[in-house]
Amino acid sequence: MCGIVGYIGSRQATPIILEGLKKLEYRGYDSAGIATLAEGESAIRRSQGKLVNLENILREEPLVGTIGIGHTRWATHGKPSEINAHPHKAGPVILVHNGIIENYLQLKEQLKQTGHVFKSETDTEVIAHLTEEMLKSEDSFEKAVRQALAQLRGAYAVCILNENDPGCLIAAKLGSPMVVGLGDGEFFVASDIPAILAYTREMVFMEDGELVIFRDGAAQFSTIDGAPLDKTARHIDWSPMMAEKGGYRHFMLKEIHEQPRAVRDTIAGRLLEGEGDVYLEDLKFSDRQLAAVKRIVIIACGTSWHAALVGKFYIEGVCRIPVEVDIASEFRYRNPVVDENTLAIVISQSGETADTLAALREAKSRGAMNMAICNVVDSSIARESAGVIYTHAGPEIGVASTKAFVTQLTALYLFTIRLGRASCMIDVARGKLMIAALKKVPALLEETLKLNEYTEKVAKKYMNARDFLYLGRGKNFPIALEGALKLKEISYIHAEGYPAGEMKHGPIALIDEDVPVVVLVPKGNSFEKTLSNMEEVIARSGRVIAICSAGDEEVRGRAETVIEVPHLDEDLDPLLLSVPLQLLAYHIAVLKGTDVDQPRNLAKSVTVE
Repeated sequence: MCGIVGYIGSRQATPIILEGLKKLEYRGYDSAGIATLAEGESAIRRSQGKLVNLENILREEPLVGTIGIGHTRWATHGKPSEINAHPHKAGPVILVHNGIIENYLQLKEQLKQTGHVFKSETDTEVIAHLTEEMLKSEDSFEKAVRQALAQLRGAYAVCILNENDPGCLIAAKLGSPMVVGLGDGEFFVASDIPAILAYTREMVFMEDGELVIFRDGAAQFSTIDGAPLDKTARHIDWSPMMAEKGGYRHFMLKEIHEQPRAVRDTIAGRLLEGEGDVYLEDLKFSDRQLAAVKRIVIIACGTSWHAALVGKFYIEGVCRIPVEVDIASEFRYRNPVVDENTLAIVISQSGETADTLAALREAKSRGAMNMAICNVVDSSIARESAGVIYTHAGPEIGVASTKAFVTQLTALYLFTIRLGRASCMIDVARGKLMIAALKKVPALLEETLKLNEYTEKVAKKYMNARDFLYLGRGKNFPIALEGALKLKEISYIHAEGYPAGEMKHGPIALIDEDVPVVVLVPKGNSFEKTLSNMEEVIARSGRVIAICSAGDEEVRGRAETVIEVPHLDEDLDPLLLSVPLQLLAYHIAVLKGTDVDQPRNLAKSVTVE
């Protein structure tokens, strides 16, 4: 969950690390710190709270040195504080860490018995002391690190320095993300691409159980056991500006407005219009393999789980294959029923979500076919999946997911076409119709984004409400859940999403003149039923915000507030309906003065269980 940056080269390390940490602050902002080495001596600066606090300290107490490591923390072991902030030091060893060491208490007690004194409550400090202990019996820094890592159970990405070996930086990973950037006689290490994209586009993605030693202008990759590795760099096409705000007040607003581009990029080069089919370059399943699938399980967390629920409607409705949707954090703890006839689809924006990665491994261990939908190339989930559909949303910095969500829906729709054609459940003509509809989505998203100013006015009207309800039917029920989640995440207003037809089974008791009810009521098969549910809310003095198809006079005459979106078809309406819900949550949060891009207690990538 935390963010790591490391540098070794000829330039001053602190500005590079600090700039990288700014790009990673979405991963955690409970505390931050930087350590550098200069002439064999280390210096550390740390602070509680957001990175700006560390910047202020560095202005008063600068750090010098051409080798250094930095960290921005999301607290797991130990409360947010300066003493628990990274980097941690034990003797000559300084390190930063992302992950959780499961056996740290056992190791800590053993180290205490040999005289080690601990200053923090973190599991990370144990690694520093353990490495220091190994230095007593090993004749090199490298061997001491390998011996220390071999004793750890859990997940980690670490960057380690040694005052007694000042020209060396060691990094290793197991279960937490780490990427190495290759420069001209210099090297960069980070938890995510945007942190170092301004300095290099040549990246090496480290696998679990790998270690790299930077020394004398070279990078030596190996397994943690010491077996040499020949790693290949990948060129990253993202420009540094893609990770900047681009003139928008917040990353979230920028990313909402990037959705037309993100959907275009996700479908680009994949539509075989004449054949009524799609080409998914990294899926790697033959028609025969896809046709043999008898059951599908889609596994995800949070916003990705909401996308999975929509995917269930897509696949079952078109391909007539039963689909279950599982919450990743629950999947492997319930003895799931999967076998070689089951296709497990995992969805994760980052490709590093710990629960989702564990669920993927569980499904694989039971013989299931498997594939992933994710946004980050060569992420852990992508590498461990038999097939993958990459979304091309680009870097998503705002903690509340927006463009990743609509591209996940797009990827699920693309997969539905591919599966339907492979299983002969849709013919060429239907495939052409589905593709033609999908091609219209980017332009209609642009049209929907014109609601931004109007939605801000709506937000001013309802910003002081303490509770919201969101209602939808069919494919729009998961969109109601997503709308409620967005409001909760960034405005801290209690909100719940329900199937509209379930109102009579309890939630209707909550409705009164103080509760805004957002009703998703586009044209389609469930329109009349949803309209009836909306009337039930109105009859009980509920304040209805209706999200409806453009030009719908029936809804205009009933709801207190109406937001009209273009109507495409029932399958693709969820992509368009998502936009006003994102904008409503965004503007309410801004009006309430919350931290939109970095809401309290949340981090972008949940890389620990």
